[in-house]
Amino acid sequence: MLTDARKVKLGADDALALARDSRELYVARGKKLLHFRMDDDSVNDEELLSVLLGRSGTLRAPAIRVGEKMVVGFHADAYTKVLDV
Repeated sequence: MLTDARKVKLGADDALALARDSRELYVARGKKLLHFRMDDDSVNDEELLSVLLGRSGTLRAPAIRVGEKMVVGFHADAYTKVLDV
């Protein structure tokens, strides 16, 4: 499924559902790349929302999900890992 973020804004509930439905989550934060294993019970919703949402309260862009992996924000290494390039 392909969703155009310019037309469909994903709020906190939808962003959290996408992340929780993934096995692995990679989030670009500046030059750092955060990695979350979603089967780890120590990852709480507040922590996830703090990295998933932008200032507007919607899912940060770019966001891509391939299989059971999700990448939020731009980080070239993350795309290489997710896309197996």
